[in-house]
Amino acid sequence: MSRANRWLLPDGVKEVLPPEAARIEGLRRTVVDLYQAWGYDLVMPPLIEYIDSLLIGTGDDLDLATFKVIDQKTGRTMGIRADITPQVARIDAHSIDCDGINRLCYSNTVLHTSAANPLASRSPLQVGAELYGHAGIDSDLEVISLMLETLTSVGIKHPITLDLGHVSIYRGLVSALGLADDDERELFNLLQSKAVADIDALVSAMDLTDEAKAIFSQLPRLYGEASVLDKAGQLFGHVCQEVTDAIEYLRSLAKAVSERFPQVTLYFDLAELRGYEYHTGVVFAALTPAFGQAIAKGGRYDDIGKVFGRARPATGFSADLKVLSELSEVLCIESDAIAMPVEATLTNEQRQSLWQVQSELRLEGERLVAQLAHSAASKECSRQLVWQNNAWKIVPAE
Repeated sequence: MSRANRWLLPDGVKEVLPPEAARIEGLRRTVVDLYQAWGYDLVMPPLIEYIDSLLIGTGDDLDLATFKVIDQKTGRTMGIRADITPQVARIDAHSIDCDGINRLCYSNTVLHTSAANPLASRSPLQVGAELYGHAGIDSDLEVISLMLETLTSVGIKHPITLDLGHVSIYRGLVSALGLADDDERELFNLLQSKAVADIDALVSAMDLTDEAKAIFSQLPRLYGEASVLDKAGQLFGHVCQEVTDAIEYLRSLAKAVSERFPQVTLYFDLAELRGYEYHTGVVFAALTPAFGQAIAKGGRYDDIGKVFGRARPATGFSADLKVLSELSEVLCIESDAIAMPVEATLTNEQRQSLWQVQSELRLEGERLVAQLAHSAASKECSRQLVWQNNAWKIVPAE
């Protein structure tokens, strides 16, 4: 790399400068305080772990997103975390002795080998909350409510749409209708890309009954308002109990969310398979017209801790705080600092008094900037400390 471009950062990696850094840190404190007010305890997992712990049970997508390095002490492969959820699952299963409900939250940087989408950073500041030890609608409702409250707390005033799906609908249909493994993998990939025409072509060539073909052709078309659930019940609610239960679960959850957040628009996508490899139930995401991708997402992932020795029901969500900051309408308040005089120009009495006064002012939350010898006064200071009548006074800056 030449001297001319040594300052360049990798694609998708950005530094955060003042005052945006202060804004993001303020939002981080707001979010963590919110989570703790809801009973969630803060954890700080390590940035790097052995790969067999970091990725176990998470699927290929997270594996591809994870940077790998060799531990020089042991020769084992280590990974730089690309998602904090598996780490928190390990903490719940192995590090915290809790047999009941366990609520954990976090706020840390993660690193991705490539951006998750064209709008994403490769170094998100991931915030989120996870609830362990409860399987049911109450815990899913709690984490969805906390996710939506997170968006409000950071000042997002754009209209919010909550996208709801349930992976058991797809799983139940595949199992009950006897889809071959190769066909299932190809269908899954096409569903991920919403390629409806390709799905129709694939389904028509499958060795299935006409009814089964009709069901799989309709699945990617089942999205929209709550009426989608009624249509799904008519089309394949009879296929198996797992599918029927998933549809009714979504109906009950949507009703509860609407009662709490009538201002949020609900949207259903019954072919949504985000996180399919480790999600076990409802999946959800928050979207807004101001951003082309989900701004927060989560779901249920029961038994994720099984590989660590404790299979526990779990549900949670996460978001990139940098994205939330971009969408936030919280005003970034410019610094209103107080300039301190050059100490070399002061008497001993003035210096001793100044030290006491500046300490008291900083404890009160004021921002004081010391002027240094042979340097210009800071432009951010609209006020200054001056010695008047044997005491330090705050006056407008000259």
